[in-house]
Amino acid sequence: MALFLLIETGTAVCSVALARDSQIVALSENSEGQAHAKSVAPYIDTILAKQNIDINALDAIVVSEGPGSYTGLRVGISVAKGICYGIKKPLIAVSSLLSLVYLAIQKKKLPTPDCLVVPMIDARRMEVYTAVFDAKANQLSETKAEIIDENSFADILQKQPVLFIGDGAGKCRSLLRHPNAYFADISASAIGMLTPGQFAFEHQKFVDIAYFEPFYLKDFVVTTKKKVVEE
Repeated sequence: MALFLLIETGTAVCSVALARDSQIVALSENSEGQAHAKSVAPYIDTILAKQNIDINALDAIVVSEGPGSYTGLRVGISVAKGICYGIKKPLIAVSSLLSLVYLAIQKKKLPTPDCLVVPMIDARRMEVYTAVFDAKANQLSETKAEIIDENSFADILQKQPVLFIGDGAGKCRSLLRHPNAYFADISASAIGMLTPGQFAFEHQKFVDIAYFEPFYLKDFVVTTKKKVVEE
């Protein structure tokens, strides 16, 4: 049986899970926002200790690749890389958007069998990171940063039911008022990475530990406050 450690830090949620094949056996997570750096390592240590598992027994590390929080992604991926280097096991990267879709499917939140699923990760103000998926988690559009208004997704909403999920979907509910628009309270969790992570492991779709970088989608820009000069 394959043993996976799953790390999700792409949003305000910090989530770590342990899985044997297709079964989650332990989970620790919080939604405290900027707590990833202080939470990830203790969560991993606690989970392994409670399950009486040596870290060297892991078969692969699965980590969220983004899009999402710049800082959160850096923390999760740095920890994942460190473990992979130390125990010489492969690293698997899973889209943060794809994992949300799998969560919706697993929790049976799809309104119809032929609906579309649009995961949204908050990118501040009315902007979200998003893409369109079908009910079987096949991605149908490119991943992009999109500013949401009342006309967003009008083309697909006219054709069929669309389920909006993720921490960016809530702020869009008041704008997307089409009868075909459905919303479900689905937040990021390491649980959602298990199915695609297991598929990648079985097909040996690993990322290069040395060169792999998070999928930020947008450049990280550091801003400073302007100084006010009094005359």
